[in-house]
Amino acid sequence: MTRMPETGKILPFPTMDPARVSAARGASHSRLGGHGGSSALLTAVNTFMDGHGGEEGYFPVPDTNVHMVRSFHHRDSHFVYQPSLCITLQGAKEILVGDETLRYGPMQCLIVSMDIPAHGRIVAASQDEPFVGIAIGFDVVMMREVLQELDSPPAPSASAGRSVFVANVDGPLADCVMRMVRLTDTPKAIPILYPAVMREFYYWLLSGPNGAELCKQAMPDSHLERVARAIHLLRNNFAQTLRVEQLAEVAHMSASSFHQHFKAMTSMTPLQFQKQLRLLEARRLMTADAINVAEAAYQVGYESASQFSREYSRQFGVAPKRDVMSQKAALA
Repeated sequence: MTRMPETGKILPFPTMDPARVSAARGASHSRLGGHGGSSALLTAVNTFMDGHGGEEGYFPVPDTNVHMVRSFHHRDSHFVYQPSLCITLQGAKEILVGDETLRYGPMQCLIVSMDIPAHGRIVAASQDEPFVGIAIGFDVVMMREVLQELDSPPAPSASAGRSVFVANVDGPLADCVMRMVRLTDTPKAIPILYPAVMREFYYWLLSGPNGAELCKQAMPDSHLERVARAIHLLRNNFAQTLRVEQLAEVAHMSASSFHQHFKAMTSMTPLQFQKQLRLLEARRLMTADAINVAEAAYQVGYESASQFSREYSRQFGVAPKRDVMSQKAALA
């Protein structure tokens, strides 16, 4: 079986001079006063990251589907986003999905309902005010359990809505996220209390203004769940030639209906989706495994290295060899 492209992982961040990191932390914390709950949440997230190595990068919370991120620089990342809710606490970020660009700033979040390749960009970050965010991976089984227990579950919208959209984080949902982060103060409590906090998290999501879209992820045999089956097939066999009819059969849809729903949910055609999976895996192979351009092209399903190089350059804005050299220089 072909290796699936990597999901949301970012290459290691370069280290900074400790004095500059300390000054940046102080500047960030000094701007927190007078902003209510959002400032308390930002303080709690910064405190956790400072206690786990500080500086910048990804900071996973053990025994949870939560991780925190801090960056002092504008950054670009290409990877496969998994179903999750990604909150910006300070700074701003953009995501390019297909031909659509979504931007989200402080106390806004990106909601992702299915695995999808995308180009993420941190567009507001500095040493004085770094980008700070928190991502919470979805547990569809738990979400489905909560949905079934609601007295008045949300009615899914009839339209084939996007699987990626931006929403606000406020009210009870923001309070719940705060309690989730506060659990990091008592690590021994996490295995016991985290499941209960996550059930509350799904309750506020499903009963909130975006419940009609989110419930599609938890409902068995919804159009979103059907398309997700086809995406699973794509991810496991992206190097092979797959016809739309094959994907539609897995989704239990007609070819025309499948194509329509797939494009509405992902802002891409199945062919464009598969191409991004191939290019992401080729990039990983060349950067992490030191495979040359021609071999990487062949392994991800290209018959022509020149065609691969052209499409790679369009996707990442730079030729494969130069891109790999830049990635390795950043790691060094």
